[in-house]
Amino acid sequence: MRFDALIVGAGPAGSTAALCLARVGARVALVDRRAFPRDKACGDLVGPRGVRLLDELGVLPAIHAAGARRVGDMIVVGPSGRRVLLPAMAGRDYPGYGIAVSRLDLDAALFQAAVAAGAHPVRDLVLGLTGGPRAPTGVRLAAGGDLAADVVVGADGATSPIAAAAGLVDARGVLWGFALRAYVDVAVELPHILLWEPRPWRLFPGYGWIFPTADGRANIGLGLGVGADRSRARQAGERFDQFLGHLQHLGLLPDSRPAAGPRLGGWLKMGAVGTLPARGAVLLAGDAAGLINPLQGEGIAPAIASGHAAATAILTAGPAGAASHYRDSLWALTAHHRANAPVQHAIVTHPGSISAIGRLLTAPIVRTAIAPTWALYWNDLVRGAKPSPHQKLAAATTRLVTALSPHGHTQAWLTRAT
Repeated sequence: MRFDALIVGAGPAGSTAALCLARVGARVALVDRRAFPRDKACGDLVGPRGVRLLDELGVLPAIHAAGARRVGDMIVVGPSGRRVLLPAMAGRDYPGYGIAVSRLDLDAALFQAAVAAGAHPVRDLVLGLTGGPRAPTGVRLAAGGDLAADVVVGADGATSPIAAAAGLVDARGVLWGFALRAYVDVAVELPHILLWEPRPWRLFPGYGWIFPTADGRANIGLGLGVGADRSRARQAGERFDQFLGHLQHLGLLPDSRPAAGPRLGGWLKMGAVGTLPARGAVLLAGDAAGLINPLQGEGIAPAIASGHAAATAILTAGPAGAASHYRDSLWALTAHHRANAPVQHAIVTHPGSISAIGRLLTAPIVRTAIAPTWALYWNDLVRGAKPSPHQKLAAATTRLVTALSPHGHTQAWLTRAT
């Protein structure tokens, strides 16, 4: 059987693409090597924009039924231990809250919705593309045999074999990150982001977190940017126990610290740089396309949005025009990512300067003045925010950072690559 589209990877991006295509009658194969439900390294928070997208897809009731928990305000703890409350504010087109939900439940709900809509599930490992990288005719499976389709959507994660097979990754331009996560039997009321200095005035090149979970525990993690040097990822494991001690020092974990559960790690590809999102009959969605917010690491909302955009491009422009249509859609959706990719690079390469900035932003007078603006800008919620002085300041910050960011090379690279 030949399919209209093959979706490789059944995470939020892939399942969303399959769901949107299957609902209008397209013949879709949804391929993943894992059985669902399955776990995934993540902070287990879905932001306000992601909540809206899940609602539009009609899967939010099933996710709430699985025990999702509303979360609102967030606290940022600066390098000096000072805390800033980032308020949750409803926008014109998104709610004033996010949800805590495990990837076991979130991904399973989206996968089941796609299958219920008519997507054909295939549990197997994809070995590569058939027909060549420029004009693929399908994929080759580890169990033997090929699946044929008009379009292939690679939603197979940050280290996407589909992206590599299609020649869509420039290793020199990718902004890599890595995160390590564990669960602890401690109740947490509000999500906390920690700008942490393992040594004075030397900021860890990322951030730590302690988030509430849907079942009343805490999700604790440490994520860092590594640029193009992926060997630096080992710092997450080397520093994890020290970070747990920092949480104790701040009173976020009790002195009699409970044992953390098994640690699970995962790669991140951030800033929408270094990866061409589509060419020919191959489209990349979610982490495969590098759609992680380079400031705070959110990936679920961009993944869902990209899955929807990929399906729309296929349905609107057909196999021949889908890549161009999809690239245009992502260019509009990822302005925040591209503009702030250099900021993430600075966090990795200038820890002393970033420590000073972190201390300034969390200073008593400054933090009170900028907290709502910070909440909008950092979480990529400026677009769609309700008019207010904080919205205007966040929009002005967006324009300033965009003007100062050396993102012209990204456009030039895209032009050459396409």
